[in-house]
Amino acid sequence: MSLETEVQLIARCRQGDGDAWDRLFDLHYGASGRFVFQLSPALSREDVEEICQETFMAVIKNIRSFKGGSRLQTWVFRIAANKARDFLQRRQAAKRGGGRAALSLHEPNPETGLAPDPPSPLPSPDALLLQAERHTQVTRALDELGLPCREIIELRYFADLGYDDIGAELNLNSKTVSSRLSKCLGQLEKIMTKMLSDGKSAGFPV
Repeated sequence: MSLETEVQLIARCRQGDGDAWDRLFDLHYGASGRFVFQLSPALSREDVEEICQETFMAVIKNIRSFKGGSRLQTWVFRIAANKARDFLQRRQAAKRGGGRAALSLHEPNPETGLAPDPPSPLPSPDALLLQAERHTQVTRALDELGLPCREIIELRYFADLGYDDIGAELNLNSKTVSSRLSKCLGQLEKIMTKMLSDGKSAGFPV
């Protein structure tokens, strides 16, 4: 979508045009779901759907505050990242407070006593476990790193934005984005090194 078309679409949304809102959702809902799904291995598809619904409710409520300093998708992704963080914090607080236990997707059918066993194209269980553990470590390291660095890393590697788009969103020039990202990745690598039992860092390409 060209910048002019996006501006026109936003203007129509602000006027309450239902077709424009449908177009906006078609353009950005799926991408937002994929972005949120990458943020934490603890998020199920149902969790991602709930977070996306909260995200787009916020988009509807705050579309008039969008200034156009970045791409609309970048703005939506930032809202989604904040909603995902809020969701995970609420879940953690519920666990500490003795909230409801999570239900397993592999619970036996109460009538047949059999657990579902659908075919899967996914990697082996061992590979999935290793991937989940590494993802969890990265998520913990990002939490320890703090919001400014976490935000720039999420925009670069989870949202797959270029330096120019990140700079537009964070009011930085591309050289500053590159420098700040490099420093943040260095800090993240140090945190990861402490976390990993073998003393090796995950490493992130800039």
